[in-house]
Amino acid sequence: MQDASYEFDAIVIGSGVSGGWAAKELTEKGMKVLMLDRGYMVEHGDYPGEGKGAWELPFRGQTQKAKVESDHFKARFGGAEGSDKAHYFNNDRLNPYAYDEGKDFRWVRPAIVGGKSILWGRVSLRWNATDFEANKKDGNGNDWPIRYDDIAPWYDYVESYAGIAGNKDGLDELPDGQFQPPHPMNVAERWVQDQFKSNVPGRHFIHNRVANMTEDKPEQGRSRCQSRSQCARGCSFGAYFSTQAVTLPAARATGNLTLIPDSVVTSLEYDEAKKRVTGVRVIDANTKEAKTYRSRIVFLCASTLASVQILLNSRAEGRSDSFANQSGTLGRYVMDHIFRVSISGEVPGFNDMIEYGRRPGGIYIPRFRNLRDDQKNEVDFVRGYGYQGGAGRGPKWPEGFGADMKEQMREYGAWRMGMMAFGECLPYRDNTLTLSPTKVDRFGVPLAVFNVTFHDNEYKMMADAKQEGIRMLTAAGLKNVKAEQREHVPGDAIHEMGGARMGHSPQESVVNKWSQAHDAPNLFITDGAQMASTSCVNPSITFMALTARAADYAVKQVKANII
Repeated sequence: MQDASYEFDAIVIGSGVSGGWAAKELTEKGMKVLMLDRGYMVEHGDYPGEGKGAWELPFRGQTQKAKVESDHFKARFGGAEGSDKAHYFNNDRLNPYAYDEGKDFRWVRPAIVGGKSILWGRVSLRWNATDFEANKKDGNGNDWPIRYDDIAPWYDYVESYAGIAGNKDGLDELPDGQFQPPHPMNVAERWVQDQFKSNVPGRHFIHNRVANMTEDKPEQGRSRCQSRSQCARGCSFGAYFSTQAVTLPAARATGNLTLIPDSVVTSLEYDEAKKRVTGVRVIDANTKEAKTYRSRIVFLCASTLASVQILLNSRAEGRSDSFANQSGTLGRYVMDHIFRVSISGEVPGFNDMIEYGRRPGGIYIPRFRNLRDDQKNEVDFVRGYGYQGGAGRGPKWPEGFGADMKEQMREYGAWRMGMMAFGECLPYRDNTLTLSPTKVDRFGVPLAVFNVTFHDNEYKMMADAKQEGIRMLTAAGLKNVKAEQREHVPGDAIHEMGGARMGHSPQESVVNKWSQAHDAPNLFITDGAQMASTSCVNPSITFMALTARAADYAVKQVKANII
């Protein structure tokens, strides 16, 4: 398939959940692929903290406060405070970004090949039909050019290969997928589930759906989850989906993949006359050597915000703005889920039982607000939210001193059920990522500058989530129900989306329904940057499905000599 005028058939920028899928699909379809990632190489199984107890780790698994605040300033919110995984995160002192004064933004970035696929929470929930229709119906954002039926077969495809554990619940608001058996609820969660069925009508208390397998996949060399609760350290069993365990081995097996880590992509080279991306400009992270690679097509999957930064820095000769910004929407409509509302309560009874093992997932309460036309006047906001959580028992909080205190510490406290709300953020034109006109990073790339805030709709949504969470757990019979609301900071959920949105026309969007750039048909943007809205569910499985779909379309276009 390779054209003599190109070094590769395709270049994939980024190696996270989207980049990994792009490399797998393109190589398996016969393309010679170059994968570039700015992170350092982590081979599957080479996970320094895996399987170690706290006593075997520096600072018993923690990191010195001064180091976290200097090197991992924002990444500490994503887990970089732990010495078991801090080495996977970006160093914010060496690789900074900026945000408008008074508008905090937390850009949590990895520093490794595989990206956030090693570190993610693994919650794998499909969007529903309403999610793809909402922009058009309520007038917030542009209309999605695709609907649920367009992506459903690709959800099937990536779920079957990745290995998703979940229960088929038959809910329109959370479509079922291709599941392995769910991780079982514990005794307290089963009791709460029964109470919901009897006393909390219209609300569903179900198993969460996670990319941690409950059955082996020997054809992929992967074993089911061992319930160690050390996922973010990396898993040699390949029990959860990651680039290292799943898509990278598949791409390498074809013999069609070249992977170059420590490769900082600065911009895309563009031919204005031909309307094509003609090269990918790269700086070696170690030697600072600059090089340009060429291919017939390019898949930009550097992660939502990094992809937008690269596009903004990709200017055609003689132009002051990006070649990809004919619509004026590039860098706009940046979104993240709003959360940090948590509710908990004491589950009565079961004091003679404790939980064995540490499951990777708990329970989920799907969205129940604004799903039907007859619900329009129930609340004073649009869209909705869901809850993730679980029940467990910890050591009893001791009183006193000495032998009596030590004896109390041998006992367990009561079972407690806790959950956190995740809500949809609307697409706002004034939520932007731009480039600094004066400051550049150590590779000469203008710093990303964030001006992103949550608006009134999101705050009303979280107020309702707090109130409803208290009401539901109380109605279910839990005791001492409490709620907490912490500061809402964009980026905090690590579910960034938008900035290069999908749409019907080049006048309103950056990419079309195939994730293909309007202004460069040989460029595909398949990570979260293409999202025109956020739904309220975790987005990663949707990124995977859209990437596999785009790769299939791209190869067909290449074979037909259209691009």
